[in-house]
Amino acid sequence: MERISLIINRWIEYLLFGLGFTMTLIVAVQVFFRYVLNHSLFWSEELARFILVWLTFLGASCAYYRKVNPGVDFLYTKLSPLLKKISAMLTHLASMALFAVMIVYGCQFAWFVRLQISPALQTPKWIILSIIPISGLILMIHAVTFFIAELKRGPHDH
Repeated sequence: MERISLIINRWIEYLLFGLGFTMTLIVAVQVFFRYVLNHSLFWSEELARFILVWLTFLGASCAYYRKVNPGVDFLYTKLSPLLKKISAMLTHLASMALFAVMIVYGCQFAWFVRLQISPALQTPKWIILSIIPISGLILMIHAVTFFIAELKRGPHDH
C-alpha cells in the first residue's frame, strides 16, 4: 500500500508541475495579448481558473502525503506516547471520513452538473469537477496507508 501511495504521489507531483507551468504560460500569453496586442483571449481566464482548481485539489493531496498540511501540535507534543498514537489514529480516521464525503458528494455533484457546459471552452463541467472525487480517492489512499503504518508502529515510536 505504501508503494502505491508513493507512486501516485510521484505522478501527481509531475502533473502539478505540468499544470502549474501551463497555467503560468496561459496567463503570460493572455497578458501579452491584452496589453501588447490589445486583443483579449476569451478562453484563457476560464482555462486558468479550471487549472487552478485542479492544482488546488491535487496540491492538497501532495501536501497531505508529505505531511506538510497545516496543523496545531501545541497539545500533541505534550501528550504521552500512547495518547499520541491514539490521537494520530483518530486524526487519520477523521481524515478518512472527510475524504469519503469528498468522494461521495463529489461524484453526486459531478453527476448533477453533467449536462452543463463551460461558457468559453465548451467543456462539460463534470470533467472539471471530477477532480473533487478523484482527489478524495487519492487522499483516501494516502490516509489508509498512514493509518496502517500507525497501527504497525509501537506507542513509543512517536
